[in-house]
Amino acid sequence: MLTIVWHYFYQFCDNMQKGKLLIIDDEERLRNLMARILQLEGYEVSTASTGREGLKKLQQDPVNVVLSDVKLPDINGIELTEQIKKSWPATEVIVLTAFGTINDGVRAIKLGAFDYITKGDDNERIIPLVSKAMDKAQLQERVMELESKLNDKFGFERIIGRSPAITEAIRLAQKVAQTETTVLLLGETGTGKEVFAEAIHQASSRKGKPFVAVNCSAFTKELLESELFGHKTGSFTGATKDKKGLFEEANGGTIFLDEMGELDLELQAKLLRVLESQQFLKVGDTKPTQVNVRILAATNRDLQAEIETSQFRADLYYRLSVFQITLPALRERTKDIPLLAEYFMQYFASKIKKNVSRISATFLEKIEAYRWPGNIRELKNIIERAVILSDGPELDETLLPYEIQQASYRTDTSLSAFDLSAVEKLHIQRVLNHTHGNRAEAARLLNIGIATLYRKLKEYGLE
Repeated sequence: MLTIVWHYFYQFCDNMQKGKLLIIDDEERLRNLMARILQLEGYEVSTASTGREGLKKLQQDPVNVVLSDVKLPDINGIELTEQIKKSWPATEVIVLTAFGTINDGVRAIKLGAFDYITKGDDNERIIPLVSKAMDKAQLQERVMELESKLNDKFGFERIIGRSPAITEAIRLAQKVAQTETTVLLLGETGTGKEVFAEAIHQASSRKGKPFVAVNCSAFTKELLESELFGHKTGSFTGATKDKKGLFEEANGGTIFLDEMGELDLELQAKLLRVLESQQFLKVGDTKPTQVNVRILAATNRDLQAEIETSQFRADLYYRLSVFQITLPALRERTKDIPLLAEYFMQYFASKIKKNVSRISATFLEKIEAYRWPGNIRELKNIIERAVILSDGPELDETLLPYEIQQASYRTDTSLSAFDLSAVEKLHIQRVLNHTHGNRAEAARLLNIGIATLYRKLKEYGLE
């Protein structure tokens, strides 16, 4: 019977554990007394007699709350507080001061301490104060865990690649993320522009606010205006009540406008006003609505060429393109293809619950040789298809579509090294690589018209 009682007592104590504490004090009797009191309250308590010993224990096993004396034999408790908050920002520090050293406690609070207690006078405050500090520390820990998960899901950590082209794009995006600057993401369809936009938002000061993405090509002109800016009751047939637009939904956060080149000129003018004044008129309204929104935009079109044909406003382009980032096509970063394929294989094997764990060398050779007109999006779909079709632990080339199975590294033998066409094709490709795919800029550098460049791209199969 006694054994059963002790079993339930220990189980009760285990359930009572409310968090981890570290007591740093050179007075052994006081240190042990506080440890015993707090252990009875259900906390897991460790102790240290010096500041250096305390820091060493924190490095080995971080805690939620530290109770530290101001007067330690090797380091001042104020300096110790500063070091702890710098290395373990989620850990709360309660400073133990002697009578007449209250100013030390105040200084500690300014450096990040949760509070201070005067030894001998505030004994009844210890337990409730530790409880409050523990609640705050555990909340901060949960927030940091959540932020870490968000970074894994939406941050730059999810962007896979080591090639110079993608690492440069990441570097630029990380630089501009900390600012409020409007960013224009350029690149072919499927290169990951929305992934970059989410990462920029997540790395910015607006990360706790809404991120709203809208594909401008998915709506008619009338519907897109209502979606972006909202409308008032009765402004058109079917408008039976007021509606918030996506700019209002994104207030305080970021709005990502994908396929910007699809906007008609009237909506372009309205968007320009938002960029200039952070104000817009809802459909059917006469009073402007004020918002605080960062705009990220993307397009696979050559907006400079669109400006020349009066299909895109030059003033809007210059406001949007304060900071441009061109995302490379997958064929320009072939070294990243195995990394991406491995990632997608693991993702879909887990999602579909199939025992697929490796990719054959021939499979990799074929996908590296393919030109990937659909870029990363196409690769993702191909890997998902291969995982679904697989009957064993390995993806082999028979699981690839016919056109990819036929891909090879064969060069075009009809163009010799002395052929003018071969030299011209190679030069155009190099210029396009230099401009990160910006065809208007490439045409300017080549000193030819944009129409001529498009014709040559088609002729040489560089589209």
